[in-house]
Amino acid sequence: MFPIRLTDRLDDGLTRVVPIGSSGPLSHVDGALGDEIAALGDRPDPLIVLRRPLSRPAKVLLADVRPGWRAAGAAIVRQAGDEPLQILVDEDVRDLAEGLWLGGYRYRDAREEPRTAPIDLVTTRPEVYARSLAQAQIAARATWLARDLTNTPSNLKIPDWFAEEISGASARRPGVEVRVHAGPGIERFGGLRAVGGGSKWRPCMVEMTWRPPGATTHVVLVGKGITFDSGGLSVKTREGMKRMKNDMAGAAAVAAATLAAADLGLRVRITALMPLAENAMSGSAFRPGDVITQYDGSTTETTNSDAEGRLVLADALGYAVEGLDPDVIVDLATLTGSQKVALGPEISALFTENDELAGALRAAGERAGEKMWRMPLPAEYRDLLRSDVADRHSSPTGGPGAVVAALFLRDFLGPYANRWAHVDMAAPAWSDTEEPATRRGATGWGTRTLLRYLSALDGGQ
Repeated sequence: MFPIRLTDRLDDGLTRVVPIGSSGPLSHVDGALGDEIAALGDRPDPLIVLRRPLSRPAKVLLADVRPGWRAAGAAIVRQAGDEPLQILVDEDVRDLAEGLWLGGYRYRDAREEPRTAPIDLVTTRPEVYARSLAQAQIAARATWLARDLTNTPSNLKIPDWFAEEISGASARRPGVEVRVHAGPGIERFGGLRAVGGGSKWRPCMVEMTWRPPGATTHVVLVGKGITFDSGGLSVKTREGMKRMKNDMAGAAAVAAATLAAADLGLRVRITALMPLAENAMSGSAFRPGDVITQYDGSTTETTNSDAEGRLVLADALGYAVEGLDPDVIVDLATLTGSQKVALGPEISALFTENDELAGALRAAGERAGEKMWRMPLPAEYRDLLRSDVADRHSSPTGGPGAVVAALFLRDFLGPYANRWAHVDMAAPAWSDTEEPATRRGATGWGTRTLLRYLSALDGGQ
């Protein structure tokens, strides 16, 4: 990550960025420059370049912060390329710095050169914002990790590779432990074994734990980890399949958020569960109509092999309920196409019966710049999952797909149903366009929301 520094000194040799639309004082703006800004009037441009060849600094960027400091930061870093900058700021340092780092993200194996030039945040109170800058860096670094994991091509990103990456990252953080369940260790994980059975790469489940002293709340995070989804025997279309390296974005987000929580020293116990498999086609692939036994001993008729994510999540949820005794369970998954149909490309679907948990997650999402909309869990739709040969079937024909998938998962919570939230992030996990704080490709969606939520449990924001 390129360096961002706090300072109270201006350097006339660097490009200066002046925010407009800010309510805070900008004591470093000289009178002549202030007159030029005022003469512009109400300009909608996110970034305006003022070139002043006969005065210093020689170049001034005006950044409109009214849409938000995070979006402004992303616009600034893209406009500037790799030139050093000094940005005048007297508020919202965390959001601005997050935007700068998020907008400056480059996939680690891409051909485009990453930014290296430093950025100075010029403020009259650098000591006040030191903690905010540190928080921003940890959140942005976690989002970069989630994006890197998701952007990695699936010929590299087999389940064992993902497990090794997470194990390596955890080893650098005292207090974080990783256990990989594989082979005989997933004998009871019938959904995970079925989904991974068609691939030559073995499925596994990564269990990461953070147990800080003094923690009084135990949160279990579950992330769907399908490293590539062909649809199995219910094969996807070409268009539907080409981005399916991102079907493990939920696992990437919960892993990155847990590591970031450890970096922040949050006094919240976290167990992150990441069931990992490749959904492939072969003679050993599971079939529509098969009946599998899930971790909790119940049975599922697999009516569509492209509804595989709920099968692996169900096993992880059953594992959490049986042996972890959590206070809260939150799962993130790129689960259904109907989430995008209902809410579009930028808003995830939130399902929970717990009003307090819904409010806390939505508030965390707002602070992180990641939107969610709460959806219903109507009991009468449970009949859509009725099977004649098993306790349930995995995917009905017709009906509200995202809602029914959430109801399927709810079946595995038992007495913990009122402690659980499910987030369907199928569309927001990937972007086909350049958005304010994302680039084309994986967005790392959910990483910062989870981190803000966990921080709030520890009394912070």
